[in-house]
Amino acid sequence: MSETYDPDEAEIEASRAPLMDHLLELRSRLIWSAIAFFLAFLLCFFLSDKIYLFLIHPFQVAGALIAAQKASGHAHGPFDLFLALLNMKEVAIGQGGDLELIFTAPLEFFFAKLKLAGFGAIILSFPVIAYQLYRFVAPGLYRRERHAFLPFLIAAPILFLLGAALVYYVMLPFVMWFSLSQQISAPGVTVSLLPKVGEYLSLVTTLMLAFGLCFQLPVVLSLLGMSGIVKSSMLIAGRRFAIVGIAVVAAIVTPPDPISMLMLCAPLWLLYEVSIWCVKLIELRRPKDEDGTVAPEGVV
Repeated sequence: MSETYDPDEAEIEASRAPLMDHLLELRSRLIWSAIAFFLAFLLCFFLSDKIYLFLIHPFQVAGALIAAQKASGHAHGPFDLFLALLNMKEVAIGQGGDLELIFTAPLEFFFAKLKLAGFGAIILSFPVIAYQLYRFVAPGLYRRERHAFLPFLIAAPILFLLGAALVYYVMLPFVMWFSLSQQISAPGVTVSLLPKVGEYLSLVTTLMLAFGLCFQLPVVLSLLGMSGIVKSSMLIAGRRFAIVGIAVVAAIVTPPDPISMLMLCAPLWLLYEVSIWCVKLIELRRPKDEDGTVAPEGVV
C-alpha cells in the first residue's frame, strides 16, 4: 500500500538537523535578541529623562485639577482627568506650583533611570525577541500551525499596549488624583504628598506590567483552546468562577480602592467573553473525525 504524500511532513523532515546545529541556531537567536535588548536599553537610558517626564504627566494633570478645584471651588472628577490627558480639556499645568518628587539617596534617581531603561527596553525589543523565538520553533511546526501562531505574536503586544494605555489614561491619573485629594492644609499644619522618584516609577511599571499581562487573557485561552486543553463549553460553565478569579486578581494588583479594582475587572471580564468567542471560532474551524468528534489540533 502506497503512502500518501504530506507536504507538511516533508517540510518538517527536510528541516531536521543535528543537535549541534540547533544549538548553534539557538545561540544565534539569543545573540540577536540580546543585541536588540541592549540597543533598546541604550536608547531608553539616553531618553530616560524625557520618558520619566512623560510618565509624570498624569501626575501633573491630577495636581493641576486639584489646584484648579481649590482655586475655583468647582469639583473636578476622574472624567475630567481623562479629558485633560486627551487634550480635550484645557488644564494649566503648574498653576498650583511645580510638581515635586524627591530622592533621598545619592544614586537613587540614577538607579530609577536604569530600571526605567530596562522596562522600556523589554517593551521595545519584544517584537525582535518574539520574531527570533518564532523563527527558532517554526521549522518544527506544520504550515497551518505557523499560520495560526502568527496572529498571537501580533495580538500579544497590542493587548499589552492596550493594558498600559488603560493605566496611563485612566488608572494612574485617578490614583494620583485620589492621593492628592487626601492632602490637608490647615493653620500651622500641612500634610502633602511628596513621592520618591523610585516609588512613583515602581507604581507606574507595576501597574503597566500587571495590566499588560492581564490583558493577555484572550491569547492564553485561545492557545489553550487550540491545543484542546480548554473548550468553549468549559469557559461558559466556569464563567462565575472566572469572575471571582478576576476580582481576586484585580484586588491584588490594583491600589486598595474599589474604583481601581473595577477599572481592571470590567475590561478583564470583557476579554474573558471575547476569549469564549475566540475558542468557539477555533472549534468551528477545527476538522472533525468521521464519528463527528472534534479532532485534536494538527490531526486531519
